[in-house]
Amino acid sequence: MNHQSEIVHRYMEGFRRTDHEMILDCLTDDVVWRIHGLRTTAGKAEFDGEIENPAFEGSPKLTVDRTIEAAEVVVVTGTGAGRHREVGPFRFAYNDLFTFRDGLISEIDSYVVPIS
Repeated sequence: MNHQSEIVHRYMEGFRRTDHEMILDCLTDDVVWRIHGLRTTAGKAEFDGEIENPAFEGSPKLTVDRTIEAAEVVVVTGTGAGRHREVGPFRFAYNDLFTFRDGLISEIDSYVVPIS
């Protein structure tokens, strides 16, 4: 596994553990996270606030199905499950595109689709 893919998998493990430091260590200070159709966060401080979004309970269960790497981009596809405080349990499929700069993740484009 290439260094960039290792960083992405460490980032994913950080979300499984709700480990802020593990996640934030993978990111540039000016990171941009676009969750298409929902919101965009900019910078580590704003990103940190989304790691434990108050609308959700606990850590997500994330499964990585595929990791694809090309130049400064790593794409991860998979499925996940979580618990929303108002809606209850939910499942989703996701595709995250990670762009790197200077060995760290500088941009994340997330595409999330609910599944039953």
